[in-house]
Amino acid sequence: MELFPPMPLAEWRDTKETLHRFAQIVGKVRLAASVRRNHWWNVPFHLTGRGITTRPMGQVDGNPIFTIDFDFVAHRLVVATVDGGTVSFPLLGQSVASFHRELLNALGALGVRVEIAIPRPFDLPDADRPFAEDFEHASYDPAWANRYWQVLSQVALVLEEFTARFSGKVSPVHHFWHTFDIASTWFSPRVVDQPPQVDPVTREAYSREVVSFGFWFGDAAFGEPAFYSYTAPEPAKLADDPLTPASAEWLVRNGSHLAVLRYDAARAEADPRAAVIAFYESAYQAGAVRAGWDVAASACPGGITDPCLAAPPP
Repeated sequence: MELFPPMPLAEWRDTKETLHRFAQIVGKVRLAASVRRNHWWNVPFHLTGRGITTRPMGQVDGNPIFTIDFDFVAHRLVVATVDGGTVSFPLLGQSVASFHRELLNALGALGVRVEIAIPRPFDLPDADRPFAEDFEHASYDPAWANRYWQVLSQVALVLEEFTARFSGKVSPVHHFWHTFDIASTWFSPRVVDQPPQVDPVTREAYSREVVSFGFWFGDAAFGEPAFYSYTAPEPAKLADDPLTPASAEWLVRNGSHLAVLRYDAARAEADPRAAVIAFYESAYQAGAVRAGWDVAASACPGGITDPCLAAPPP
């Protein structure tokens, strides 16, 4: 399988917009039925060998233990309970409205009772339209859906490899349904004193200093896939530091600087995987050093923290 196959947003935009809303519906079920974790780590999807999963949830809220999985090989949504009950339905041919209806029916058939608190898209142009009324988004190209999952899987392993370098508090490599990106975030223990007017989602996500690394598929504001990194709060003169490879750049987005390596630029490198890791490392060094982190103390070469194991044999 080709590493980082072509993923031009223009060629699968309609499928992406539909899938994004499918993911938000399932993600909001996960939000309602899972135990809250720091920085919302309970909410994102994780990768599987056939797609993405909510992971097990339920039990504490009186529901059976259940999972919801997107299968991008057979192109079905699979709802399963720990006692072996399973209901699935095809992803192809669904509008957002019919997907929403089929999912609720599947949950009900398995004895799962979950109420989505806000059954509308989050931070999308049609955020005022209920899922149950969205017949507009109904595109699903199986080939592009499968490639989306393949790219997620490849990027996830690159992020896992890069994250092995850090011994501090770090998030899982996970796929966020609200922004449709995949990311891992490294944390400083320093608390961020945020203004009272900051919304509760942001307050929890950024209650500590962070450097985050990820990949997204493009959107209306940035019409192509890209690897990215940011530091929050942003230290002074962050964008003065160089990035690697030379094609990477600092961009201003939402009032702060974002390190960006365009997907096609990474694909053009002699060793795309090494180029992405070098990009993340350069962005980390810029953010962590400028923010005053103890970079040496949190280093974890080869994923090893024990100095005896890390030392070469005599």
